[in-house]
Amino acid sequence: MEKLIFIIDDEDSILKMLTHWVKNQWGYNVKTFTNGIDALNSLSDNPDLVLLDIMLPDINGNEVLNKIKQRFPNLPVIMLSAQGSVEVALESVRLGAFDYFPKPVDKNRLEPAIRNAIKNYDLERELESLKENIHKEYSFDNIISADKKMQEAFKMISKVLDNDITVLITGESGTGKELVARAIHYNGRRKNYPFVVVNCASIPRELLESELFGHEKGAFTGAHQRKIGKFEIAKGGTIFLDEIGEMEMSLQAKILRVIQQKEFERVGGNEIIKTDVRIISATNRDLKIAVENKQFREDLYYRLSSFPIHIPPLRERKGDIIVLIDHFIKQFNEKLGKQIKGVSKKTLKLFYDYDWPGNVRELENLLERCIILTDGEYIEPDVLPSNINTSSSPISYSSVTNLFSDDSPIIPFEKLKEEAIRHAIRVTNRNIVEAARKLKIGRATLYRLMEKYKIESQKE
Repeated sequence: MEKLIFIIDDEDSILKMLTHWVKNQWGYNVKTFTNGIDALNSLSDNPDLVLLDIMLPDINGNEVLNKIKQRFPNLPVIMLSAQGSVEVALESVRLGAFDYFPKPVDKNRLEPAIRNAIKNYDLERELESLKENIHKEYSFDNIISADKKMQEAFKMISKVLDNDITVLITGESGTGKELVARAIHYNGRRKNYPFVVVNCASIPRELLESELFGHEKGAFTGAHQRKIGKFEIAKGGTIFLDEIGEMEMSLQAKILRVIQQKEFERVGGNEIIKTDVRIISATNRDLKIAVENKQFREDLYYRLSSFPIHIPPLRERKGDIIVLIDHFIKQFNEKLGKQIKGVSKKTLKLFYDYDWPGNVRELENLLERCIILTDGEYIEPDVLPSNINTSSSPISYSSVTNLFSDDSPIIPFEKLKEEAIRHAIRVTNRNIVEAARKLKIGRATLYRLMEKYKIESQKE
């Protein structure tokens, strides 16, 4: 699409000369005006640049510039004036002019100035569009839920958007804690600044301090140059400390200092660096128990949990399953070019009977897989993995009675326990959380029995 340039000048000869250059020689579309009011009334035509004379018959050019900037702050305006004084140029720039040219205008300087101004304007509009898309992507409308518990969480979230209180988001893996953190950031007053994620569980402990605070050259073996840490990168924005419960105690003390004093030092450095960030953290652990077990600092816990928000697991809000299914099917249909209408009644029952240990993330990943495998209009049970397809299937009476028929050998009780655990581990695809829930025992108990019976916890 060709770019549109407004030329505003009341001198007919200059207007014709500029139009010749801009339209005939440089290839832009042009609209000309001999006064400021008409030009202002035509701004709805969305020009890409304005060439504006300071001396106009109806209104001063700087006043026109000011009114343009009020409506379109990023629209580039190049000022032209026969008054070639420094004061006039400075006043125009102060009011937001992209550039200033004294008359007679230097054609060789004007052309690259116009090109650069329009290029910058395109980049600014692209950036604004990206920001708008990000804000839409992380709006609360995209955290799908019809559940009362989640609606309560939304109310809590809305209370923290326009302040910097430290937020702790709790919930099992896959419930959407990072999505909530992003929604808080992108709907709050820091939305135009960085959102920086640090997963405290995925970074080796010996590297996490450097990742958070940066390091100086020579601070340790391999530190060949200075590195800027996440707290510096997040300046003005939000740092999201995911899986904060996995952070070792010595590093917790340094996080506490950042919260209390808003300052830190790079690893191997002495310079005090001030920081202005919002801290949002998340964990799938019970930090109160971690504090009792001396695995987490009590003072840091109370600092981080100034405003706790709990995201309930999917098994506690199963009314959301049908809503999420509809959302993800629409999303993956568009992504994969499919026309899946939904899930069959049998599939839906299996979904409702399943406990979803991986929560919303597990449901999302499963539906993408199912949509890829489905050739018909509805997702049927035959494309589901065995752990879901059998999750609600009761143990048949015949299979149990066959074990204890009068002519069958007596099976030692200890062997029955071992086989029950092996069966649960196999059926749940070695998902320890789900296996423990199905067996109705604690996770710690299951690990202890697996160790006793020498059952591997990792997938082969």
